[in-house]
Amino acid sequence: MRPPAIADVNRFIAPAIDAAQQAGVRHIVFLSLIGMEQNRVVPHYKIEQYLIQSGVDYTFLRASFFMQNLNTTHRAEIQQRNEIFVPAGTGKTSFIDVRDIAAVAALALCEAGHANRAYDITGSEALDYAQVAAILSQTLGRQVTYRQPSLLRFIWHWRAQGKPWPLILVMAGIYTSARLGWAGRVTAETERLLGRAPLTFKQYAADYRDYWLPASA
Repeated sequence: MRPPAIADVNRFIAPAIDAAQQAGVRHIVFLSLIGMEQNRVVPHYKIEQYLIQSGVDYTFLRASFFMQNLNTTHRAEIQQRNEIFVPAGTGKTSFIDVRDIAAVAALALCEAGHANRAYDITGSEALDYAQVAAILSQTLGRQVTYRQPSLLRFIWHWRAQGKPWPLILVMAGIYTSARLGWAGRVTAETERLLGRAPLTFKQYAADYRDYWLPASA
């Protein structure tokens, strides 16, 4: 996994890959980004290319947007303000549970047949954020509202909270992709690889419910 704060692939990631090879690592599973092959400016693209050129066996897990971002990055706004504040418009996202990503990674490392392959992995459904808010409302027993801010209002809001510009710009790019309809593609790869349906957003919300309970609870 690329640490989110690291964008300089040549300085930080490439030496790590070289050291792994020198230590005898024969297969690297890399958590990449769905649609990455059409977006060559993201670090994921450079890392994939370096792995291909390195000669080590690789498996690329090109994952969609993590469900768990809602109980980490967006936890406070849901827990404290009962809102989802992202500029995704009415666009849909094929959310995936990180537990399914981990299960696919384990298969890729432990089973034969996954070397030098790339998998686009998503959940089984594409949801817009109004639907996400409705599921969270039902799960938590209180109203959670999707505010649907403009991109400029989102940027101003996050900056006013003291968030760093690199994070704000990454988030703006992610949600603009959703707004434009680029994040909603659903694939069958997760189910094919795991032999079961991906975890649903409803299941995720139920499992992580405690994260959004009021602090006093």
